[in-house]
Amino acid sequence: MYLMMSVDTVIPAGEKVVNSDISCHYKTYPMNVFAYRVHTHHLGKVVSGYRVRNGQWTMIGRQSPQLPQAFYPVEHPVDVSFGDILAARCVFTGEGRTEATHIGGTSSDEMCNLYIMYYMEAKHAVSFMTCTQNVAPDTFRTIPPEASIPIPVKSDVVMMHGHHKETENKDKTALLQQPKREEEEVLDQDFHVEEALDWPGVYLLPSQVSGVALDPNNNLVIFHRGDHVWDGNSFDSKFVYQQRGLGPIEEDTILVVDPNSAAILQSSGKSLFYLPHGLSVDKDGNYWLTDVALHQVFKLDPNSKEGPLLILGRSMQPGSDQNHFCQPTDVAVDPDTGAIYVSDGYCNSRIVQFSPNGNFLTQWGEESSRSGPKPGQFSVPHSLALVPHLGQLCVADRENGRIQCFKTDTKEFVKEIKHASFGRNVFAISYIPGLLFAVNGKPYFGDQEPVQGFVMNFSNGEIIDVFKPVRKHFDMPHDIVASEDGTVYIGDVHTNTVWKFTLTEKIEHRSVKKAGIEVQEIKEAEAVVEPKMENKPTSSELQKMQEKQKLIKEPGSGVPVVLITTLLVIPVVVLLAIALFIRWKKSRAFGDSEHKLETSSGRVLGRFRGKGSGGLNLGNFFASHKGYSRKGFDRLSTEGSDQEKDEDDGSESEEEYSAPLPTQAPSS
Repeated sequence: MYLMMSVDTVIPAGEKVVNSDISCHYKTYPMNVFAYRVHTHHLGKVVSGYRVRNGQWTMIGRQSPQLPQAFYPVEHPVDVSFGDILAARCVFTGEGRTEATHIGGTSSDEMCNLYIMYYMEAKHAVSFMTCTQNVAPDTFRTIPPEASIPIPVKSDVVMMHGHHKETENKDKTALLQQPKREEEEVLDQDFHVEEALDWPGVYLLPSQVSGVALDPNNNLVIFHRGDHVWDGNSFDSKFVYQQRGLGPIEEDTILVVDPNSAAILQSSGKSLFYLPHGLSVDKDGNYWLTDVALHQVFKLDPNSKEGPLLILGRSMQPGSDQNHFCQPTDVAVDPDTGAIYVSDGYCNSRIVQFSPNGNFLTQWGEESSRSGPKPGQFSVPHSLALVPHLGQLCVADRENGRIQCFKTDTKEFVKEIKHASFGRNVFAISYIPGLLFAVNGKPYFGDQEPVQGFVMNFSNGEIIDVFKPVRKHFDMPHDIVASEDGTVYIGDVHTNTVWKFTLTEKIEHRSVKKAGIEVQEIKEAEAVVEPKMENKPTSSELQKMQEKQKLIKEPGSGVPVVLITTLLVIPVVVLLAIALFIRWKKSRAFGDSEHKLETSSGRVLGRFRGKGSGGLNLGNFFASHKGYSRKGFDRLSTEGSDQEKDEDDGSESEEEYSAPLPTQAPSS
């Protein structure tokens, strides 16, 4: 599945026509498109998808999102190759709305999705890809006119969206004021982040991983500390590094790793760093790194052996002026202006801005107040993420457990993102268009919030997904980076591990009324159709045992156990009473003494309790007495009652008993 999705569209109230454009460069092996599906909420009029190759537009599909949702076959097969552009346009109207409409999952929000089904060579197959931005806006100047023409839909087949039930005879303004229904509050989340279990990079173990980033070729870049560690002996009270005698790290601290095979493609950074920390890569592929022991920022050309292109700060000299840092943590470089932003850091609480050539420009921020952190105050600004198209810089305010965003031109505070599930720390953040990724810190003693990764809708800050690794576990996830296709890498400084996570399709189990028909969209994992039970018959004995176990384990769901036990015991008691009565009658007939009756009764009870062989058998019992004939009793059998007794006796340990399971076939 290839999902094209707008995440930052805004539809102004009353606007007649609003276009939402999505485009991405296709950068992997060829795929062949054979079906598509479109999706918006009530304001969507038409969604169109295309392949653009050498300026030529080839339609993948075009459909009204108000029709019943389904995958429609493409009219003509479309192949997509490396270097092509995939483009989609959603046409909306803001008429009838009293306020701006944003992308979201509620009745008053909108969506712009194009799902593309494809196949490709098995050895190159990728199950899920995404496109969430518009990398080629100028391309849409030549989009075919048909993409902007709404498709008329008859009112009797208009889809009744699960997110927003609207009818033509209701006033739309009044509808917006209605309370949301339970099903309208479900977020239409189309993906979920999961660990890529086939990625071998989790076993690289490159020592303490302090930074991760992606280069222009989408290769993973890792910054690690070699044989050096940051512990309680590393700095004195004035933040001066105390282990200078160890010398710089005598191994390559920068590794370039293949994102698929985890093979090391390139390495560098030997004998240059003491305590590596932050890493970022600019649009030209240059590495920007911080060293908390050196209190410096470095710009490196990965293809050069001539040393750093630029160094900011003074070696081994902590400070807080224009020429010094104190344990700087991260760097962000604006792709449009080249401006350099440094988060400084563990012992300074500020963001410092430099010109592209390294000249100090300005700084902002201060230490958090004891009464509670205010906007613009920091307690270890630990990670940076630029939002270029909005002109914002977001900061992981680590010890305050929040994310703050500022305008890059005025440094004005824009918003704070803070959730209880963050716990006390937010270690690192990464932004791709529309989405903000983050990792929190290990919980303090007594805290309940687990350490995990987060995916947030950047426009409103809401958490739309959380994730954890399957192999190993997070201990101190120190840095995070996300790619355009939604692939996420996290480096952990304590477990010396780098994980790869990928976006997988996650269609929530929900009911959607389509043209009056109730349809259910099931999670992908539930789509596997299991063989019917009739094809795998079980023995009647095993089936009875399973039913019996179910009744015992769930007495409230069937016939009570007490009733079953009573029904089993009653026949035995009746038989015993009959036996005693007959014995009493015989005793009177033959003049037996009262003592003999008591002795015989004791023997009967003893046999009933299982002390005699074969259990209770009235025929044998009666035949054992002088003068008694078996005639007329030969056909009498109490085996059924004995069986019921045995089952009843065995029911006391029913939960410990397990019926023999069918022998497993040997694994191939």
